[in-house]
Amino acid sequence: MNTVNAPKNNAQRSFLETEVGEGFFILTYKNDDYEAQNIVKDIHSDFIQFHFCIKGSSQFIFNEGRYTLNILEENSLLLYNPQRNLPINLKVEPHSWMVSILISIKKFHGLFSQEAGYITFLSGDNKDKKYYKDGVISPSMAIVLNQLISFNLNQSIKKLYFKGKAYELLSLYFNRSEDANVEQCPFLVDETNVIKIRKAKDIMVSRMAEPPTLQELADEIGLNIKKLKEGFKQIYGDSVFSFLFDYKMEFSRKLLEAGNDNVNEVGLKVGYSTSSHFIAAFKKKYGTTPKKYVMSLTP
Repeated sequence: MNTVNAPKNNAQRSFLETEVGEGFFILTYKNDDYEAQNIVKDIHSDFIQFHFCIKGSSQFIFNEGRYTLNILEENSLLLYNPQRNLPINLKVEPHSWMVSILISIKKFHGLFSQEAGYITFLSGDNKDKKYYKDGVISPSMAIVLNQLISFNLNQSIKKLYFKGKAYELLSLYFNRSEDANVEQCPFLVDETNVIKIRKAKDIMVSRMAEPPTLQELADEIGLNIKKLKEGFKQIYGDSVFSFLFDYKMEFSRKLLEAGNDNVNEVGLKVGYSTSSHFIAAFKKKYGTTPKKYVMSLTP
């Protein structure tokens, strides 16, 4: 697996690559510029590819531009083709962030040897077939992905840290919901309802400091509370307010890292009227106080 050294006049870039084990790689890329950037990388057919768009959007280009595949913000893409190499030719749009995991099929089988029955492309009938799957990034996955792309610890522990986060991310990706079968759920077949649920998520995020009640939210998107709760859980893997809590904590963590607001100001921005309530919530989520977290950012 080698990075293609492309001509500079094509404005092609490279992933930041971390090898966390034999046949196991994490790739990260942040395009914070105002122009799209292209990444090209050779990938052997032995590898399964997991791509996550944390921010913005990107476009995979196949067969010399004859076929493209978009990946949007908060979405993931799994690619696997044992019949031919599947090189990455990725156009990363301005202000977009990507995280990818590449893992050999041999290594991957070893992780799930006892659970292969429920992972479709690991079953005997499908092991030699190409596989494609897109999905939504859950709040729990988003936290891990942001920790990977915003790594700010001592470089000596980077490989160990990334390895642990990669395992955590794969666990969350393949976690089965005990009370919701998305493939069999008729609710998600209705694209109108899916759009309403996504709108509900956007409303909660945009008004996180003063969020509406479930009833107010249901009324605003035009669904009853039962369908709102069921649909939100099926799409985002969590209840409305549990999702919001995770989002608020991740948002506050980023504000603390930016360093433009003190602890009290950050707490107010995410909806906590007192710093003590915010500190308690932050510690519940991350196991440390906001102040100690900020102190840990300095090597």
